[in-house]
Amino acid sequence: MPRHADPKARSALIASARAEFAKRGVKGARISDITAASGLSKGAFYLHFPSKEALFAALVQDFLAALERLASKRMSCMDRFRADHSGLPGPGDVAARSERYRDFLRLEAALDVEMLELMWEQRELVTALIVGSQGTAFESVMWDVVDREVERIAREFFHLRGQQPDTPDVDPGLFGSFVVGTYLLLARRMGRLEQKPDLAAWAVGIQRLMHEGTLPREAVPATPAAVARPSSPPSTRRRHARAAHPHRPPRKRP
Repeated sequence: MPRHADPKARSALIASARAEFAKRGVKGARISDITAASGLSKGAFYLHFPSKEALFAALVQDFLAALERLASKRMSCMDRFRADHSGLPGPGDVAARSERYRDFLRLEAALDVEMLELMWEQRELVTALIVGSQGTAFESVMWDVVDREVERIAREFFHLRGQQPDTPDVDPGLFGSFVVGTYLLLARRMGRLEQKPDLAAWAVGIQRLMHEGTLPREAVPATPAAVARPSSPPSTRRRHARAAHPHRPPRKRP
């Protein structure tokens, strides 16, 4: 009579495998270590997965599906925001911190919290994808996600700033790379943390940095004091005289 897969055993194997993949990478992880950590036998492992690569592939597929759901939700929320607020906030909204901009900031932060929550839940898998998948069929997975997110953020940034294609103040692609790079570093940091950070505070801080920290700066006119020539340093003879007589008060120049 064939054995049936036990859902609890599968969950235990997945939990142990995540830790091993994060610690040793896909190539370095061993089935014997995964089964030992889960308290199961190799036979139980092969009842659920044909190989460690198949287990890792299943984890990656679930992660990508979750990312896709969040991306679809973000697009729907942005479309609804445009309809309810007559478009995205422009540079004037950001500069004046209008109600439309504040609503947009709250929406973006809420969506980013969901992304950060997913990254926290999957931090071991994300760590393995970033630093432990080299030389395997999975080494490009994370960078494909990065490229897609850079393009998405670049489009949003372009519309939000109202830039013209020929005279951008900040290149949207560069800005997208900056933001995604920040999240990538945060994901790597999560893999080293034992306690869950304040993800809501992270999301709000990043959003404010993204939108308010990139406002074009107005040119400040030079003032006479700002352009005044600096006083010339004391001559060599005066410096030696001061060194020889440190307590003598300096002579006032006429």
